[in-house]
Amino acid sequence: MARSTKSAMVLCMDVGFSMSNSAPGQESSFELARKVIQNCVQRQVFAETKDELGLVLFGTENTKNSLDSSGQYQNIYVHRHLMLPDFELLEDIQQKIHPGSKHADWLDALVVCMDLLQKETLLPFPVYLEEGDGEEDDGQLGIKRPRVSPQEGKGLTQEQKKGVKLVRQIMTSLDEQGGLEEVYTFSTAIERLSIFKRIERRPTAWPCQLTIGSTLSIRIVAYKAMTDEKVKKSWMVVDAQSHQKDDVKRDTIYCLNDDNETEVSRDDTIQGFRYGSDIVPFSKVDQEQMKYKCDGKCFAVLGFTKQNLIQRHQFMGTQVLKVFPPKDDEHAAIALSALIRALEELRMAAVVRYTYDRRSSPQVGAAFPCIKDKYECLIYVQLPFMEDLRLFSFPSLENNRKFAALEKRLSAVDSLIDSMMLLDEQDGETVDIFKVNHMANPQFQRLFQCLQHRALNPNSPLPPMQSWLKAALERPQVLATRCHVPLQELKLQFPLKEVVRKKEQKTCADVFGHRNEEEPDAKRAKEEKEEEFNLQEISQAITAVGSLNPAKDFCMLIQQKTVPFAQVCQQLTLRIEQLLSNKSIAYYMKSIDCIQAFKEESIKVANAELYNSYLHSLKRSISDRGLQEFWNLLVQTDRIKLISMAEVEGSSVLPQEAAQFMTTEENTEAAATEDAGDVDDLLELM
Repeated sequence: MARSTKSAMVLCMDVGFSMSNSAPGQESSFELARKVIQNCVQRQVFAETKDELGLVLFGTENTKNSLDSSGQYQNIYVHRHLMLPDFELLEDIQQKIHPGSKHADWLDALVVCMDLLQKETLLPFPVYLEEGDGEEDDGQLGIKRPRVSPQEGKGLTQEQKKGVKLVRQIMTSLDEQGGLEEVYTFSTAIERLSIFKRIERRPTAWPCQLTIGSTLSIRIVAYKAMTDEKVKKSWMVVDAQSHQKDDVKRDTIYCLNDDNETEVSRDDTIQGFRYGSDIVPFSKVDQEQMKYKCDGKCFAVLGFTKQNLIQRHQFMGTQVLKVFPPKDDEHAAIALSALIRALEELRMAAVVRYTYDRRSSPQVGAAFPCIKDKYECLIYVQLPFMEDLRLFSFPSLENNRKFAALEKRLSAVDSLIDSMMLLDEQDGETVDIFKVNHMANPQFQRLFQCLQHRALNPNSPLPPMQSWLKAALERPQVLATRCHVPLQELKLQFPLKEVVRKKEQKTCADVFGHRNEEEPDAKRAKEEKEEEFNLQEISQAITAVGSLNPAKDFCMLIQQKTVPFAQVCQQLTLRIEQLLSNKSIAYYMKSIDCIQAFKEESIKVANAELYNSYLHSLKRSISDRGLQEFWNLLVQTDRIKLISMAEVEGSSVLPQEAAQFMTTEENTEAAATEDAGDVDDLLELM
């Protein structure tokens, strides 16, 4: 080929009449061979390489090859010259290739394939043939071989035996050069080729300077050793009839959110960042200035640390880099080798600042030494920043009698773990029976299978997922057999009991608080108690009123008594204001739950002032904030009203005032003289 990075392959298929023979109920050799060829081609199509592919058929009615002369190389047809494989070739294999009725010399077909490679690539040797005694020539690849013709009968003639000997020599030669690993039957080949070939990526070097301080600099090149693979070809919108991308035009129009939907030019729009309920505008100049500016690519050592201090769960990012010295720089190789061996000897790792280029954000990672028989390098893995960490605190199980494990149960779990070990001893060597790095991505395999089927069969439904693909991520069969007994023991040690909880259907009265007044208070309190969380088990994880379930967080914090009551109330009211700013029924209902919890906890601690003050300020702001719909929902909830002196002794609100508060209008003159803030009065009291 013109470039050394390409390769070429010619597929040779027998379509003679003997290939059509088959036993009853079995596929013919021709159909099996066509499946092998088709699977091989489709692997090349989806591998997205520049490798070229050709196809030669022998046993055809017609003859078409460059060696056709003097009655030789007959019934051999070059169906496709070397070019990139595509769906057109797959369609030809499926629809245009049919069994022939002629015989052809398979060695002649092999020679035609080699001649095709020699003429359409830059092979460094000629291919020539001579009639002879079957002995292999000492030339580069010139072959003296016998003329093999089909013979009837079970025995082999002398000419056929010489042909077999020659083929054995060719296969042995290829095997020594690493070009032929195994010989497969049709069924085995179809099974192996059903797995689509992985997408090949040409390694791209990333040159940079490894710096230690301001005086030491080492030239390096880095390569991606592991990265999150994505499908290269992306989806696009095409016309449903013509299937052409150019027939569809996409146009984006910006309009104002008014009655006329006034169109706005794109030049008159800017980006805005949503910050809570507000939008902070940023122009293009602002966006350019707010970027973290870097000087350029960087691989600077910030310091060194012990390898055991960098935990495995702290590795992050989508790639792993291997760092080598340049091939032509002996000084860099010596310097980097000294650094790698020193790190390995001291069991240390380098903490590195890594920046791909001036447009990229900087990273902090760890560079570990890696010394192999054939090479040595640094392996770079990204480490997390503070914002990347997710810290959780859970109650300890060690001193909890409820979760105390018995010796029999511990032994049962240990047996299960031992039976499911993925490392197996075979002939004194440890073998991994579940090699993830040798497994094809099931998502890619299913996608390629569907793409290939839809391209060749536009009107038929997609095929079901293949059985081997479903089993790709299943537990290995040897483990399933081995862990059967430990699993049964585990079931005996940990019996499961079904807990049936009746799920009552909620009515409108339940949602808005209209409960049956004749229902006993003891029964109502019991039902409410069953719905509460076990505070002793999860209280350690609650440190503030969150946005997911603020009412329950508020109740938990009050019962914990780790935060002052006024401060917890302040957190709750801020959450209520955030919920009300969204102006939707779902957020209104969550706000009502928060106010209900606010009232109940205020009564329990005998502090009515904070709750009553907030309810007053909320009512005054209803009209200005457009929350009349929310207030109507709040009025329908009879359980929410001011806390009267009948409920809390320190309250200054009479029972009659509390009952009328939700329905009467607030005095507008008095409201005008007071501060216009929503929650300022409450915050001052706190």
